[in-house]
Amino acid sequence: MLTTLAAARSMRASRPGLSTTRVGAVIGRNVGALRSGPAYWIVLVSGFFEPLLYLLSIGVGVGALVGDITVYGRTMSYAAFVAPAMLAVSAMTGALAETTFNVFFKLKYMKTYEAVLATPVRPVEIAFGELTWATVRGSFYTAIFLGVMVALGLAPVGGALAAFPATILVSLAFGAVGLAISTLMRGWQDFDLLTTGQFSMFLFSGTFSPVQNYPAWMEVLIQVTPLYHAVELVRRLSLGLYSPGLLGHAAYLLVMLAAGLWFAARRMERLLCP
Repeated sequence: MLTTLAAARSMRASRPGLSTTRVGAVIGRNVGALRSGPAYWIVLVSGFFEPLLYLLSIGVGVGALVGDITVYGRTMSYAAFVAPAMLAVSAMTGALAETTFNVFFKLKYMKTYEAVLATPVRPVEIAFGELTWATVRGSFYTAIFLGVMVALGLAPVGGALAAFPATILVSLAFGAVGLAISTLMRGWQDFDLLTTGQFSMFLFSGTFSPVQNYPAWMEVLIQVTPLYHAVELVRRLSLGLYSPGLLGHAAYLLVMLAAGLWFAARRMERLLCP
């Protein structure tokens, strides 16, 4: 076994750089796990329903009481205001679920990555592979959600097509941060902190109310949170509200992606190749 690990380390050292083939092998392993039984499919599909239920209960149900609201200088139904936010939340939820709970379990308990490192795959390629797979999962949710929005008349087809690439960026950004967080987790209890932070952003990122409705100090606090930028980017694109500010929201998410992936790759290298 030690000889095999030593040979694998030597092979990895002789193959610097990032290999799409080896990244694809990590993704292929996840696809194989998906085919192994119905349990993973149930978990995969279940993540789509939470934001959909919020949309139907709050966006449509409460929206019937709220009526129309005026945001961005445009009057729209409350459901049309909430729906793009739920779309961004769906992208975030799918990516975070894959890169936190699943990656942590494979890293700490299943020791999956130790087996993977017996091959030429390097830790940075594990990080890229898991992030790509998480983005596929997040995009699966958002593609269906966009179809629901169009079917309910909450977004035009053109707006849905414009918003879909933005949801991919949201999945990438939150997936990269999720990977970084997973490498810092000490046990399952730490996930309580993650859940609290995620739920706080969900409630106070302009999802159910324009941020201008909050006190000035709270508005500033909300505007530095990542989900706020995801919601603003997706909402404005889905509504056809193009402005230079979209570049700022996209840049924020790109910095999240780069920083999260860099940190996750370094931490995986330290944890898996001491």
